[in-house]
Amino acid sequence: MRLGVISDVHGNLPALEAVLSDMPQVDTLVCAGDVVGYNPWPEECVAELADREVPTVSGNHDRAVVSGTSFRFNQMAAAGVEYARESLSQESMEWLESLPEYRTVADGRVQLVHGHPDDPDRYTYPDDFSPRLLSGEDLLVLGHTHVQGYEQYGEGIVLNPGSVGQPRDGDPRAAYAVVDLDALTVETHRVEYDIERVEDRIEAVGLPHSIASRLSEGR
Repeated sequence: MRLGVISDVHGNLPALEAVLSDMPQVDTLVCAGDVVGYNPWPEECVAELADREVPTVSGNHDRAVVSGTSFRFNQMAAAGVEYARESLSQESMEWLESLPEYRTVADGRVQLVHGHPDDPDRYTYPDDFSPRLLSGEDLLVLGHTHVQGYEQYGEGIVLNPGSVGQPRDGDPRAAYAVVDLDALTVETHRVEYDIERVEDRIEAVGLPHSIASRLSEGR
């Protein structure tokens, strides 16, 4: 069984389209949260995953949009949440609201959570990966940090596929991963997308310029 793994789309439709076009054939696609926030295509990104019935967990930006609270987000994050809240259809809001914080797929062999198994909002960078994060699954998928990486242990694999829509590991290309659950192997991927199109759209809809400028720097 081959699993396509994405996370942190953050309303970046050109990046999502590039990832889905580049991804080799997989049996199932899963998402570790934050479908919306920051970038200016929240409705289109939600619709893409909802239409494909992609098993997805709720990220902190997804929950902020649903709850109407931006928590302690900075200006960029708060602006993206407000834009998504104003842009999403009722159907898309209901889909976001339906997302669980934890999810298992592949008969329990894969667990998805946005941040950390003990706290969906906790940042868990690749340097923090440990077999102690695993609780019997073959693959634990995390997002939230926007930093691609994985570690393989005797107990299983801990993977962050990286961010589709706003990488922060110094590589501006959209990130994703493919996992072979039979062989227990991981392929990490990066793909170019039209960053200028996203930057132009951010400016056109009045989102903060800083959201646009960070994309080309991968930070």
